[in-house]
This record gives sequence, structure tokens and C-alpha cells, in this order.
Amino acid sequence: MHIKSGSVKPLFDNVLIKPLEEESKTPSGIVLPESAKEKPQIGQIMAVGPGATDEDGKKIPMQVKTGQKVIYKKWGGNEVRIEREEWLLVEQKDIIAVIE
Repeated sequence: MHIKSGSVKPLFDNVLIKPLEEESKTPSGIVLPESAKEKPQIGQIMAVGPGATDEDGKKIPMQVKTGQKVIYKKWGGNEVRIEREEWLLVEQKDIIAVIE
């Protein structure tokens, strides 16, 4: 199945992230092969869920919004194939920083 980016609407406090490409060269100019690259931990938020609820039924607001660049935990989330690319669905708690 081919999923388009605008058709994915995260539930609860989940966030859809498009990982950003890592540099393919080191600072000294050495070109890195694909096998030597680590998975990126920086991405752009493409969609945000409405938020979770606590035990009392109160809504917990989202701290992030669509369009922000964020740093997320290295092994967090679930991979989702969207428009022939691997994106991630992560819980808001797996996002550790916003890049301003």
C-alpha cells in the first residue's frame, strides 16, 4: 500500500517525524558510505496527534507542533513507509529537544 504524507493522522500523543538526512562527509572531507552512516536522530515533525489524557480524563497538551525540527531518542518509535521513504511514529515523550 502506498501511503501519502497528508493521509496519516497520529492518535493520542504520537508524532509523525520525517528523519533528516545525515551529512555524507566528515568535517575533514571524507565521504562516508551508506553502511557507515548511523540512523539520524534529527527530523521534522510532519503531523501531531491531539494529545493524551491522564487518569482523571484531563487532556495533556502537546508540546510540539508540525514543522518543528526535533531531536528524538535513538531507538524510539515505529518505522512507517510514506511516499517511498522511512518515517517514524514516536510518542511525544521520545522527543528530547526542539531545534530552534
